[in-house]
Amino acid sequence: MAKELKSYRPPIMGTTHMVSAGHYLAASAGYRILEEGGNAVDAGVAAGIAINVTLPHATNFGGVAPIAIYEARSSSVVTVSGLGRWPRAANLEYFKENCDNQIPIGVLRTVIPSAPDAWLTALRLYGTMTFESVVAPALELAEKGFPVTSYLHDGLQTEEEDHEGGIKLWPSTREIYMPNGHLPSVGEILVQSDLAKTFRRLIEAEKGAANLGREPAIQAARDRFYKGDIAAELVRFSEENGGLCTIEDFVDFSVKIEPPEVGNFRNYTIYTCGAWCQGPVVAQVLQMLEDDDLAALGHNSLEYIHLVSQALNLAYSDRHAFYGDPDHVDVPIKGLLSKGYTRNRRGDIDPQNAFPSMADPGDPWRYQTGVGGKGPNLGTSPSSGPRLQDTSYVCVVDKWGNAFSATPSDPLGGSPIVPGLGIQMSSRGSQSWLDPDHPSSLQPWKRPRLTPNPAIAFKDGKLFMPFGTPGGDTQCTSMVQLFLNVTGFGMDTQQAIEKPRFSPWNLPNSFWTHAYNPGRLEIEGRIDTGVIGKLLGLGHDVKPLSDWSPAMGALSTIVVDHETGTLKGGADPRRDSYAIGR
Repeated sequence: MAKELKSYRPPIMGTTHMVSAGHYLAASAGYRILEEGGNAVDAGVAAGIAINVTLPHATNFGGVAPIAIYEARSSSVVTVSGLGRWPRAANLEYFKENCDNQIPIGVLRTVIPSAPDAWLTALRLYGTMTFESVVAPALELAEKGFPVTSYLHDGLQTEEEDHEGGIKLWPSTREIYMPNGHLPSVGEILVQSDLAKTFRRLIEAEKGAANLGREPAIQAARDRFYKGDIAAELVRFSEENGGLCTIEDFVDFSVKIEPPEVGNFRNYTIYTCGAWCQGPVVAQVLQMLEDDDLAALGHNSLEYIHLVSQALNLAYSDRHAFYGDPDHVDVPIKGLLSKGYTRNRRGDIDPQNAFPSMADPGDPWRYQTGVGGKGPNLGTSPSSGPRLQDTSYVCVVDKWGNAFSATPSDPLGGSPIVPGLGIQMSSRGSQSWLDPDHPSSLQPWKRPRLTPNPAIAFKDGKLFMPFGTPGGDTQCTSMVQLFLNVTGFGMDTQQAIEKPRFSPWNLPNSFWTHAYNPGRLEIEGRIDTGVIGKLLGLGHDVKPLSDWSPAMGALSTIVVDHETGTLKGGADPRRDSYAIGR
């Protein structure tokens, strides 16, 4: 009898170093840096910037790049808040009076680009190589071009056909991605010469300050983007097109180095970025489920899907009620991630009935301050709207035991390419609300609540796995399932990634116009139809998807096996993700 195929790809195993990324050329870029002697941060930055080149419909060098880093030498995890701020001139009254109470596409929804600062700051503080060295693979891909994959072609086509914006709307974007009046076909070489010139300008700034040492030289490259001629060009383009950015906004902007938020699942510890993104949802859900015998329920059984999806429902309702920029909002994050609170929330799950609409938020303040307090009364009603599937991901583990986890993003169609620079200004303003009571309401110098959220998990105090995915609101859902597949069901990395997934959408979408489908649960087609029928019986509004839906994201991970000394990489065949190691 033929042996059953456990996965369509083998897990990639090595003993020295490993990288897994959302595009195979980005994985190759990171691996190249590792082979040249770079550490995980050097390689991660190289791969992340390469993703900005190879997946331009989903990420952008002028976009966002939240990062989590484990530094083995100090045994510490830090995060880099790669998320831009609204210009100081932006406010609710402006959008009410001038934009018909909408957040329109284009330069008016842009926040200050954060990815360049995030990449360069991570490299300066935690890397070992020069910017010129780590950007070399991305520079080559932008300057010489690379073959367009079917996934990229389909993504560009979606952007072209977007009735609200897309490639066709912006002449500067059409010039690059439709140079002959049509999109590049699969296999055609895509060149991004203006982006390459921007990379060269940053290299020039670094070289000009090389006599000061590696770190000041990298800072000089960073400052040319935010305080020099590149900033001036970005601001001029914004002003000419009705935007609100000023040179003072660019000069004053910087990412933050912050401690992570922390959750626990049995003998595992999960580190995420802060409540300026949705990352703590992953930690909260896993902690909510740690006392359940998930293996006994059976993988993707009725009971398992119902339990996990309802736990996600509860965490997403808390996200909606409490998450926002901690610089502007008092987020009860310690309460949300306390053991008492997550056990209490677990008790809100009815094994026989699904939440028919978004669940009520809990009361984390009681567990943080000892005094009860409710979240704001945020009205929601069913609505339709776009659901973006942008973003990518990269993770690295090096031979010294360092780890890097980053989720670069920003879709192509939301904002025009700036002529001569080959980049956009981040369109993440689309993840704000115009409700003044919402914790992620649009305010001057405030950050929108971000969907991209890298994570790093530890087992018994030792590095276990960096992991993440694109996919908008479904990122946390897919990350939870990956983690449980590995830790609760003993799957190897590739099996864990390839197993069919489900995703609750009983929540307002994070992207403007915040579409909401009460009770919605999406299910990949490979999940047993009998289970789907029973989920309907529990009250889930089940929407079947294709067998391998890109809407479920594109997971990447590396598991560190300390007993064998083996690194096990996995990458998602739902998109162009690949792992490579030695």
